[in-house]
Amino acid sequence: MFDTHTVPVVTIDGPSGSGKGTICQLLAKELGWHLLDSGALYRIVGLAAERKGLGFDDAAALADLAANLNVEFRPSEPGEPSAVLLDHEDISNEVRSESSGTLASKVAIHQPVREALKSLQRSFAKAPGLVADGRDMGTIVFPAAAVKIYLIASAEERAQRRYQQLISKGESVNLAALLEDIQQRDQRDMNRSIAPLKPADDAIVIDSSGTAIADVFSQVLSQVQARIQS
Repeated sequence: MFDTHTVPVVTIDGPSGSGKGTICQLLAKELGWHLLDSGALYRIVGLAAERKGLGFDDAAALADLAANLNVEFRPSEPGEPSAVLLDHEDISNEVRSESSGTLASKVAIHQPVREALKSLQRSFAKAPGLVADGRDMGTIVFPAAAVKIYLIASAEERAQRRYQQLISKGESVNLAALLEDIQQRDQRDMNRSIAPLKPADDAIVIDSSGTAIADVFSQVLSQVQARIQS
């Protein structure tokens, strides 16, 4: 079991498109710490379930799948998401797609799935430290984390960010549809009975709306440095 007294953990939670993934990567690189992309794990379970034809209301089958994932993360170029391998197959592009985000929300509502993944997530907490990116890192998985950040941004700005990201990859997308999907996902994640998306009581809330990523990172780094001894 991890020990947050000897292995410092920084959690960065927030809704999709708030910038937490980019901030986590920058912070992990700056500190030289390990990185956990917990959202990718739920996306992987969703994709694997779809491939196997499992029902998304079958919590027991989904939990069994989650407990036996053969998944690997490999470093990518600086600023790029880690490569994701499932059963030795590179599924990085599928994992980052809009549809996989929807699948992730469908499997994340099941407590047995969350329990199956919790031990795996906590195993990432190794010296010299961990930066954990997700939706319930500070509330459920690492409640004793040294620093908890909760990033927010307006749904309109998050949709615009995602739109630009997908367009740059050559994908054909509709901004209005992206906004609707984000709003629906927010409602689903915030109102679910199991581990709803919300800031921990002791989290530092930072609004990234209209703020350059470098400035958001500077705010986060300052908070971390003020709370963790070098």
